[in-house]
Amino acid sequence: MLIKSKKTWELPESQVTPERLFIDRRQIMKSVGLGVAAAMISPVLRLSDAKALPAFKTGLRTDYASGEEPTSFEDITSYNNFYEFGTDKGDPAKNAHTLVTDPWSVEVTGHADRTGVFALEELVDFNALEERIYRLRCVEAWSMVVPWVGAPLANVLKKLEPTSKAEFVRFETLANPRQMPGVRSPVLDWPYVEGLRMDEAMNPLTLMAVGVYGKPLLGQNGAPIRLVVPWKYGFKSIKSIVKISLVEDMPMTSWWKQNPREYGFYSNVNPKVDHPRWSQARERRIGDFFKRETLMFNGYENEVASLYVGMDLEKYF
Repeated sequence: MLIKSKKTWELPESQVTPERLFIDRRQIMKSVGLGVAAAMISPVLRLSDAKALPAFKTGLRTDYASGEEPTSFEDITSYNNFYEFGTDKGDPAKNAHTLVTDPWSVEVTGHADRTGVFALEELVDFNALEERIYRLRCVEAWSMVVPWVGAPLANVLKKLEPTSKAEFVRFETLANPRQMPGVRSPVLDWPYVEGLRMDEAMNPLTLMAVGVYGKPLLGQNGAPIRLVVPWKYGFKSIKSIVKISLVEDMPMTSWWKQNPREYGFYSNVNPKVDHPRWSQARERRIGDFFKRETLMFNGYENEVASLYVGMDLEKYF
């Protein structure tokens, strides 16, 4: 008899809300008139459209992770920050249809024995994908609970065989003004760049996501491959990755460069350290009416606090 030992962040299947129930809930809301306003402001993608997307058929493991009800597919794909497609929350869903994701390749550079240009399938084993529900906490003080599909970043990095000089991992997003209208505006210094310390990158929670709700990622969510670092603010989870560099020095990341006073390199979720313009003690969960308290490390303290022993988390924010 095979006995599986659950990790502390896994959610029992009995607590998982099936996607079908989200659809039914939306229909009920519409029947009493509560969905009318949402239908007016929501982008063109609907749950019915998502059914036409191909589902992952092999290797999917369903380990859920947050102990909370997942946010609906409709909200996850309609309320997004992806400035390459516009700065309003609805812009990515409206504009990301121009993103060409097939074929897709990722350039690997730096301190690794295997570098070069790799097809997506060479980096991610699509026969061994995992499905996990993670909390997503935005630095803007809103949050979601997202059922991602992907592979641990550690598995990807092991394939690249980093050398001992690789202290950090630098990621870069596609910056194509023909496909991404937001790149034509100097909101940031394009391309978008993010980074992790190597031990953060190798942490079992760090995920390279290729799907959500069992379906391939849509453009607004960072198709075809994005990073997910659930204990950090959402802007650390870089989208539509085209370059991975194994580097010796801490990389200058986009928001850190734009405003170092407000957006540090680490950007761990910390309710005790306010953003200069608003409190981080509470958050608004998309779909909920009342705010809730923000958890240290977004609720993953047991898994990641050891990474920062001896660090002043107010200084290294």
